[in-house]
Amino acid sequence: MRDQEHHQLIQKAQTILIKVGTSILTNEKGRLDLKIFQKLARQIVYLKNNKKKVALVSSGAIASGLHQLGYQHRPQQIVDLQACAAVGQPTLFHHYEKAFSRHKVSLAQILITREDLENRRRYINAKNTLQALLNRNVLPIINENDTVMVEEIKVGDNDNLAALMTNLVEADLLIILTDCDGLYTEDPRVHKDAKLISLIQHAEKYSFEKSLKTATRMTTIGGMETKIKAVQTATHFGVPSIIANGHDPHVIKKIMEGSNTGTLFLSDQTPLAARKHWIGYVLKANGSVTVDAGAAKALIDGKKSLLPSGIISIQGSFGMGDVVDIMNVDGKKIGCGIVTYNAEELNKIKKTKSSDIQKILGYKYTDEAIHRDDLVIL
Repeated sequence: MRDQEHHQLIQKAQTILIKVGTSILTNEKGRLDLKIFQKLARQIVYLKNNKKKVALVSSGAIASGLHQLGYQHRPQQIVDLQACAAVGQPTLFHHYEKAFSRHKVSLAQILITREDLENRRRYINAKNTLQALLNRNVLPIINENDTVMVEEIKVGDNDNLAALMTNLVEADLLIILTDCDGLYTEDPRVHKDAKLISLIQHAEKYSFEKSLKTATRMTTIGGMETKIKAVQTATHFGVPSIIANGHDPHVIKKIMEGSNTGTLFLSDQTPLAARKHWIGYVLKANGSVTVDAGAAKALIDGKKSLLPSGIISIQGSFGMGDVVDIMNVDGKKIGCGIVTYNAEELNKIKKTKSSDIQKILGYKYTDEAIHRDDLVIL
C-alpha cells in the first residue's frame, strides 16, 4: 500500500486524465480488441460512479487503419500514415461507443493538432469546450488529428499530448496505461534483477538512462522515454502522474484504493501558471539565445527578466512575439520565452545596456528582450 499522504493525494483528485496506448487496445495480432475496450470502460465507469470527471487520450487509430488497408508493416511516409488514421479513427471511436453504450456514458471525439494548441484563442476555445463536456458528465476521447498532420503541426506522440491535455482539462491526476508495470531501475527484459520504482519524488530532475527505452511492436511509437518526458511536463504543471500496466483489468481501481501499483511521479516545484505552462510546453521555439553566466543566475535565482545586456549570441531567424529557447554558456537549455525583438534586432543590441537600445535601433519597444511574465525556467 502507498503511504497515507500519497494515497490521499490520489483519492482527492476530482478530474483524472487517462492515456491509453495502442499496445493496450490491441491483441497479439495488432488488431483492436472489443473485449479490451469493454474492460477499460468498466474501469472508467468505476471512476465516474465515484463522482470523478474523466478524460481519455487514446491511441489506436493508425493501428486500426494498418490492417484495414492491408499493411504488413508500419509505413514510413506521412501520407500513408494519414490514410491509416483516416480509415482507423472511425473504427477506434466505434469500439469505444460499443464498449460504453451498455453503461449509458455519452462520448465526445476531440481531434487536436499542434496549431490548435499554439494559437492562444483556439487553445482557450478547446479548453472551454472540454470543460463544458466534463461538467455535463461526458467522456471526451482525445487523439491527435493524424489525418491532417505534417511535421510542422504534429504534437509528437500521445504521451506528450496527454501531458499537454492536463492543462486543458485541469486534471488533478494523470494515469498513463502502458504494457509494463511502471518504471524499473533497469530494463527488466535484459536485467532479471531490475526492480520496480514505486515513487519518484522529484520527477523534473529524473534522468532517463537505464529503464525501458523503445517499443517493439509495429503499431506503437515512443516507449518509456516519451512517458518520462510526459510526466515531467505534467508534474511541472503540478499534476501527480502514474505509469501503470494497462493489461491489468483492475489497475485503475487498485490505484484509487491506494495499492502500490505502478510508478507515482511527484514534483516539489511550484506549479506553473496555466499561461506559462502554455509558453513552456506547448509553443514551439523558432530559435534560441545564449546568455552569459550572470544573466543565467539572474533568471534562475533572481527571477528577473532577460535584458539584452545578458545575451551573447543569437541562433536562428525569429520574429518579435516568437518563442525562443534560452541556453547557458555550456549549451544547456535553461528556459524559454516570448521575445520582444526579432533576431536581427537582438543581434544589434546584444551585450548592450537597455538605455542604449534607442540609440542603436532608432526606436525601443521595451527594456527587456524577454519579460519575466513571458519567460519560463525549465
